[in-house]
Amino acid sequence: QVQLVESGGGLVQAGGSLRLSCAASGRTFSSYAMGWFRQAPGKEREFVAAINWSGGSTNYADSVKGRFTISRDNAKNTAYLQMNSLKPEDTAVYYCAAAPGIHSDYELYHYWGQGTQVTVSS
Repeated sequence: QVQLVESGGGLVQAGGSLRLSCAASGRTFSSYAMGWFRQAPGKEREFVAAINWSGGSTNYADSVKGRFTISRDNAKNTAYLQMNSLKPEDTAVYYCAAAPGIHSDYELYHYWGQGTQVTVSS
């Protein structure tokens, strides 16, 4: 069982940066791949980024490549999403999730956080 809590969301101007954190409980955090997803009002949940258990492999949606960076610190049971050069279209609720392997399909993730709102003003 893994419990996830996101933090770090907020309001930022276009071009700004935010760093999201996902704190996990349980001693099995390091055995899971971690993913970040987002959902804007009226839209489906979409994949943003994922990282494998060791941090040695990452995957990004094309829309965030070069702007967002996913990382993790297994000693702190925490995953991160550094978001730079933010755009108004990045506005959404951001969720972190845990899965047995690195995936872009949200249906393959077993555990989810409650989400954190990111709003980018133009």
